[in-house]
Amino acid sequence: MEETRIKIEDLLKKVEQSKKGKLDLSSDEDLSVAIMNLISIEEHFFFSGAKTGNDKYFDLLNQTRQIRKELLAKLVKDVEPGSEVWCISKHLLAASMRLIEVGTKYYQERKEKEAKDLFSKAYDLWSLFWGLNLKLINVGDIKKIEENQLSVHDKEKSGIFGKLKEIVKKIIDCCIE
Repeated sequence: MEETRIKIEDLLKKVEQSKKGKLDLSSDEDLSVAIMNLISIEEHFFFSGAKTGNDKYFDLLNQTRQIRKELLAKLVKDVEPGSEVWCISKHLLAASMRLIEVGTKYYQERKEKEAKDLFSKAYDLWSLFWGLNLKLINVGDIKKIEENQLSVHDKEKSGIFGKLKEIVKKIIDCCIE
C-alpha cells in the first residue's frame, strides 16, 4: 500500500518537473507520427507483395522496416534486455495509426460517434506509448485493482489511459517553437 502511494507521488513529481519547463517534444511527436506511417507503408508493401506475388515489394518492405527501426530507436531508449517495451511501443503506434485511419473513414461517412470513439482510443494508445517511453509508467507495476482504477488511492477511477491523457496534455506542447 505504501509502495503504491510512493509510486503515485513519484509520478506526480515527474509531471510537476516537466510542467516547469514544458517539454518540447514537438520533433519527437512528429517522429512518432512518421513512424506510424512507416509501419503502414510496411503493411502496404506486405499486402502488395502477397497479392501480386512480386518479391520487389518485400524488398521495399525490408528497406522501409530498416528506416522505421532506426527512427524508433530515437524514441524508445534504454530498453532493458528481455523487456518488451520496444515491441509494445511499435504495436501501440501501429494500432493508434490504424484507429486514426478507420476513424477518419467513419467520420467521412458521417459516422461521427464511431469515429470519435476510435479517435479517443487512438489517443489513449498514443498516450500509453509516451507514458512508457517518458518513463512515466512501468509496465511491471501496473496491476488491476478495479475497473479503471490504478490503485486503492485512485478515487477518480479514470484508469491508466485517463491519467496518461491528462499527463500528456500537460507536458507535450506541440506549439513550442
